[in-house]
Amino acid sequence: MNHSNTTVPYSLRELILYFLKLGTWGFGGPVALAGYMHRDLVEDKQWISEEDYKEGLTLAQLAPGPLAAQLGIYMGYVHYRLLGATLAGLAFVFPSFLMVLGLGFIYVHWQGIPWMQAVFYGVGAAVIGIIGTSAWKLTRKSVGSNKVLLAIYIITAAYTVWQENENIWLFLGAGILYWLLKAPPGKLSFLRKNAAIPKSLAPSLLLHITTATQGKTLWQILLYFTKAGAFVFGSGLAIVPFLYGGVVKEYGWLNEQQFLDAVAVAMITPGPVVITVGFIGYLTAGFPGACIAALGTFFPCYLFTVLPAPYFRKYGKHPGIKAFVDGVTAAAIGAISGAVVVLTKRSLIDAYTIGIAALTAFILWRFKKVPEPLIIAVAAGMGFLARTIF
Repeated sequence: MNHSNTTVPYSLRELILYFLKLGTWGFGGPVALAGYMHRDLVEDKQWISEEDYKEGLTLAQLAPGPLAAQLGIYMGYVHYRLLGATLAGLAFVFPSFLMVLGLGFIYVHWQGIPWMQAVFYGVGAAVIGIIGTSAWKLTRKSVGSNKVLLAIYIITAAYTVWQENENIWLFLGAGILYWLLKAPPGKLSFLRKNAAIPKSLAPSLLLHITTATQGKTLWQILLYFTKAGAFVFGSGLAIVPFLYGGVVKEYGWLNEQQFLDAVAVAMITPGPVVITVGFIGYLTAGFPGACIAALGTFFPCYLFTVLPAPYFRKYGKHPGIKAFVDGVTAAAIGAISGAVVVLTKRSLIDAYTIGIAALTAFILWRFKKVPEPLIIAVAAGMGFLARTIF
């Protein structure tokens, strides 16, 4: 199945419904969400081709902002262009945004979330099992036994574990290295031209942000979260240290405990991890604060996806570009696997959590058709019991 010249095997409505469901049930953060999209849209439904998925993953890695949201926006763009990109992005973010608002309301009115943390104790462990399985499948599919791609994969995985963040230069370097090896230069001008698109947008965004930092809290929230969305590379988790620096240290909108709870809320809700900005916005300035924080964070990543997308679609089949994409994809999956290790260290803290994660991975490996929401619900119950009884 190629791009727009063949009949599209699904309607826009079906695509929106898929992203609403993914936003409602897609636990596990960017790693798992990228894996679900591959499994559902490429393997099971065959709505999206392997090349289109790889192009989307590369673009999501190279542009700043949350990985899963950008990949979702690109999946919408593949056959339904701007309308598809916009609606897919909104459908993906909306369910978790509503949940975060609800949890923010409960949090403010019932002071803190010990019971939520008890639930998260189990959910966090199950999520490790889910994302570990996702990362393994992605690795096997995209890296396979290719020695150069395997080397790229191992280096980026090791770097991610060591530094606990992701490095844009590693992705670019991996793409360029593999391109030089596989399809030595003919047309570098394309990459130069299009690498400049997100970069050229960034200074103008920064200009808007820095010229008017005075004013009311809502204005500050909009400017601050636009900066967060426009300048943080890597997965949704990469935004956490950036947010901590501003929300807790610089502005003092939240204290340490509230911030940790905000991150926990992002983890226990499905959909993109970055949705924690909605919770932070709600605690800072109520419902308007939540809406403005979410808009500020997601709008730049939407622009960074739809503006370069036509170029990616047009030139994606060129052998040099294809080799570049393959190199970046190997690096991306290495970073994803590294992120699994980092998260494992944080989430698996005792025998119970290790047991839940191992059981989840075994169930997913042994029984292909067990729905994730069921696993998450059972793990939540187990976590709650382990925390409250034992």
